[in-house]
Amino acid sequence: MKKLTLLVLVLTALSSCSNDENDIVTQSTTQLTQQEIDDLLFLREEEKLARDVYLFSYDKYAETIFNSISQSEQQHMNSVLTLLNTYGIADPASSERGVFKNQTLQSLYNDLTTQSDISLLEALKVGATIEDLDLNDIHEDESNTTRDDIISVYEKLSCGSRNHLRSYISQLILNGESYVPQFISLAEFTEVINSESEICGY
Repeated sequence: MKKLTLLVLVLTALSSCSNDENDIVTQSTTQLTQQEIDDLLFLREEEKLARDVYLFSYDKYAETIFNSISQSEQQHMNSVLTLLNTYGIADPASSERGVFKNQTLQSLYNDLTTQSDISLLEALKVGATIEDLDLNDIHEDESNTTRDDIISVYEKLSCGSRNHLRSYISQLILNGESYVPQFISLAEFTEVINSESEICGY
């Protein structure tokens, strides 16, 4: 998915910080490129999207898979927030479920919850779609940085998304359904679903 460029202000001194929640609040962001900042901002809300959609599905169907993976997505959100705090980047994530600053993600949330509302099988397909998308986006993010701390988080999030994708595909297969990857390659998808669950060490 094409990322929406987010406007981020990099301040040159603490004395010039404003109280606007959209502003960067410390000088440490000067260590990052604008692309790295944009990627982290987007990823924070993208992980929130996954969590919020799964909570929506859990509320409707009371299936354990949605609850357990939503908790994992909260860990993903926390990992990205740690990076935002480290580099002094204001958190874009709303505390309200289903509300997003990034309008691309807002529209996606609306579409995915509408699909999930149709049936349990559709909700499982949505889960697979989200993890497919997350893997693709994180691959792109990894190519935009050389920073060890950021890469480490990306690797752990990718590991989690692979596990989640395996879980959703397993449930779809049990219900006689299949899923064709929309974002990662068929080769990568096949490798993921045919391999064992991983320990990701958040």
